[in-house]
Amino acid sequence: MGNGEVRERRPRIGRPTPLEPTPPATAPHFRSLVLPADAGDTGRVARRTAHEITRCWRLPVSADDLALCVSELVGNAVHHAMPDRSVSASGGRPQVVVSFRAWPRHLFVEVTDEDSTPPVLPVGEPLTCGSTETGGDDALLDHGRGLLLVRTLADAVWWSPRAGGGKSVCCRFDLSGGDT
Repeated sequence: MGNGEVRERRPRIGRPTPLEPTPPATAPHFRSLVLPADAGDTGRVARRTAHEITRCWRLPVSADDLALCVSELVGNAVHHAMPDRSVSASGGRPQVVVSFRAWPRHLFVEVTDEDSTPPVLPVGEPLTCGSTETGGDDALLDHGRGLLLVRTLADAVWWSPRAGGGKSVCCRFDLSGGDT
């Protein structure tokens, strides 16, 4: 592979496909990180990258909102990267891929892990402060709030399975015009 070209590897029978960044197509700006899911600084590196691309690409989006969404998506991916803690598809450490694509009107964030289990995306309207529809502490779950935060801060959230195994969870930020 040359000139920054990224290829998807075809699955081998009996072995999952290693994670690789998705090709950038023709996005004006693209950055992708392949991070070890079991490293202590994976989330920090992803958040720092979110802040850097907001500044370097001059994106009209809150760097803190973007970093929080990236942190939540990466946190979920790290938690679910290897559901049974077996050997990674890459033959070694479990990996998480974080990709950023900026277009003139949208910023897309994609976080990929090796677990094919679908995420539980929140449905309905977010809870509001002082809501009486919940039973007090029942609304404060130990887990499950991350995607709710992403859904609240980003303009869209979705997921898709990967052909070679695993999944990608994505979010989109609408940019308020300008050249990106």
